[in-house]
Amino acid sequence: MADVEKANTLAGTTAGHRTPPTAGQNGGFSHDAGGAAIWNRNITPGGHPLDQTQPAFPVYHRRFGNPAPLGLCGFALTTFVLSLVNVNARSVSTPNVVVGLGLFYGGLAQLLAGMWEFATGNTFGATAFSSYGGFWMSFAFLISDWSGIGSAYATTEEFEHAIGFFLLGWMIFTFIMFLASLKSSVALSGVFFFLTITFMLLGISKFFLTNTHIGIAGGVFGLITAFNAWYVAAANLLTPDTSYFVLPIGPLTKND
Repeated sequence: MADVEKANTLAGTTAGHRTPPTAGQNGGFSHDAGGAAIWNRNITPGGHPLDQTQPAFPVYHRRFGNPAPLGLCGFALTTFVLSLVNVNARSVSTPNVVVGLGLFYGGLAQLLAGMWEFATGNTFGATAFSSYGGFWMSFAFLISDWSGIGSAYATTEEFEHAIGFFLLGWMIFTFIMFLASLKSSVALSGVFFFLTITFMLLGISKFFLTNTHIGIAGGVFGLITAFNAWYVAAANLLTPDTSYFVLPIGPLTKND
């Protein structure tokens, strides 16, 4: 029997993974191919490896949580505030109020969500959240007086045109992300669809400064984008395990 068990263990190791440890008569642990104990773990009744390396703490089945709601909420709130400025709500037209959000919530928090998406193996989510986190941090730096970027231009018009280049570049990136999302869900694809239009309108508005209607239209689409992103975030939070109801997202792939 010992030879058979050892052979099975070796087979599991050769296949690229270890055979799950099994408890002995006295709660002992199985051994790897070299005869060493597989650390201080056992298998719970639910089939999870029991982590006993921190005996003073409650037992958890360690795994990454879903970083998408954090990234989506950071993006949505920052987009919402800037879009209100773009539509000139309550006669507010100076966008500096978004600097704090752009640096920390839409920026840093979303960037962290992107890094965590890399750890979970989600390349699309990692690219989206990391990139838009970088967008908000760079945009906040761009419009801040202390950055000195605006004062480097000879005229305000030249600076606005330069921001237009910046926004159109992000429109191209967002359109690529829209194409990459077409097999995800209607809800998620909608975020990138409306965001592409938002960047396009805001970018164009920087070249036609006397026509304020283009910028206002960009602000309207920005508000739509923000609420769409909040909806997707809520759909990720309201799961069958945590909520009494779920939100429809319109999956674009067929279930096997």
